[in-house]
Amino acid sequence: MCHSMKRNALALFLAVSSQVNASAQPPAEPTRFGSERVTPARPAFVEVLPSTVLSHAVETKTSYSLDDLIRIALERHPRLAQAAFSIDAARGRALQAGLYPNPTIAAVFDELGDKTGSGGVNTLPQVNQEIVTGGKLTLSRAVAEREVDQATLLLAARRAELLAQIRTAYYDALTLDRRVTILRELRTVTQKSVDNVKELVKAKQAAQLDVVQLEVEAERIALEAEAAELELPAAFRRLAAAIGEKDLPQASLTESLTAPLPDYELDRIRAFVLEVHPDVRLAKVGIDRARLVMERARVEVIPNVTLSGGYVRQNQNKSNDWMVGISLPIPTWNRNQGNILASQASIGEATREVQRVELDLTERIASAYRDYAAARQRAKRLEDVRNKADEAFRLISGDKNFNFTTVQRLVAQQAVTQASLDQLRAQGEAWRAASVLSGLTLEEQWPAKLAVPAPKIGPDLAPRQR
Repeated sequence: MCHSMKRNALALFLAVSSQVNASAQPPAEPTRFGSERVTPARPAFVEVLPSTVLSHAVETKTSYSLDDLIRIALERHPRLAQAAFSIDAARGRALQAGLYPNPTIAAVFDELGDKTGSGGVNTLPQVNQEIVTGGKLTLSRAVAEREVDQATLLLAARRAELLAQIRTAYYDALTLDRRVTILRELRTVTQKSVDNVKELVKAKQAAQLDVVQLEVEAERIALEAEAAELELPAAFRRLAAAIGEKDLPQASLTESLTAPLPDYELDRIRAFVLEVHPDVRLAKVGIDRARLVMERARVEVIPNVTLSGGYVRQNQNKSNDWMVGISLPIPTWNRNQGNILASQASIGEATREVQRVELDLTERIASAYRDYAAARQRAKRLEDVRNKADEAFRLISGDKNFNFTTVQRLVAQQAVTQASLDQLRAQGEAWRAASVLSGLTLEEQWPAKLAVPAPKIGPDLAPRQR
C-alpha cells in the first residue's frame, strides 16, 4: 500500500518554492487581495550542469534506470531552465513595479540678454518629484508578484509534464527492447527448425513442402525482427530528447514491465488533481491577479502630485530667490474608463479559465485512465492466453504417443511467442498510460517501491500497489 500522491504533491511544491537565492528576494508588500503566495525562487533542481559532464555520465552507462534518467533531466533539461529564468524575469519585474519614480533636476535660463540684466533669470537647479498616490505602487507590485506566482506554478507544471514524458519514452523504449529480444529468440529458433527439416528432407523423413512453409515463416519473422531492431535506435533518441540530451547510447533498461501496476481509481484521481494540480492553481492565481489589475485601474484616476522647488538668481536686480510649485493632472475626460472595463472583463475571462483548465484536466485524466484500464485488463487476460499456449506447447513437445511434425511444433511455439508479444504490447500500453497519470497526479517517486509505509498525510488519495 502506497500513500504517496498527497505527499508527493506537497514535496513538489516545497521543491519548487525552495529558496536558493533568498538574498535577492525583494520584501513583499501587503496587498488588498492578500492570498497565500508561492515563494518565488529558482528551484535547485533546475541548476544546469555542464553538458560535457552529463554526456560523459551517459556514455559510460551500461544500463539505464528510470531514476537515473530523471535525475539527468532535472539537472539538464532546457525546458526547466527556461521556466526558472522566467521566474527570475518575473521577480525582476515585480521589483521594478514597486520602485518609486526618480526625481528630475533641471536648469532654466529665462530672459537672457535682457537690457536690465543680460544674465536673465536663472533657476538652477530646479528639482521635480512626482508623488505617487492611491497606493498605485503597492498594487503594481502586487500584480507583478502574482505573475511570479504564476511563473513558479508553471515551472511545477512543466516539471510534472517532463517526468511523465520521460516515463512514457522510457517504457516505450523498454517495450520495444523486450520485443526485439523475443523476436530475436524466435528468429533463431525458426532458423534452426528450417535447418532441421532440411536434414529430414535429405533423409527422406520430411517433405519439401515443410521446408518451404518454414522458410516463409522464418523470412516473415526475420523481417519483423529487423523492423523492430531498426525502430530501437529511434526509441532511444526519443528517450534522449525527453531527458534533454542530444543522443543516448543504447544500453539495457533496468525497469520491469511485469512489475505490479499502480491501482488508480478514476474518481479519486480526478478529485485530487483538480485540487492541487499546478495548472488549476495557476488559473486561480490568475483570478487574483485580474482583481488586482482592476483595482489598479480604478486608482489610476487619482492624480499623482508633482512637487517642484529650486533656487532662482535674478540678474536684473541682483536678487537671490527661491521657487516652489505643485502640479497635478485634472481627470476631466480621461478617467481610465476603458482600462477599467477591460480589467472587469479580464476577471470574467480568468474565472472561465479555471473552468476550462478543470475540464481539460478531466478530459486528460479520463483518456489516460481509459487507456490504462483497458491495457491493464488486456495484459491480464493475455497472460492467461500465454499460459494456455505454454501448456499446449509443452503437451506437443512432450507427448510421445502422437507423431507431431516439426511444422506443427513450430506453430505451437509461435503461438506462445505471439501470446508473449501481445501481452508485452498490452503491458507497455498500460505503463505508458500509467506514466501519463503519474504526471497528472504529481508523483515524484514512481513506480512506487515496496517499502515501510510512510505516515499518512491528508486523505487517502494515493495509488496503491497490488
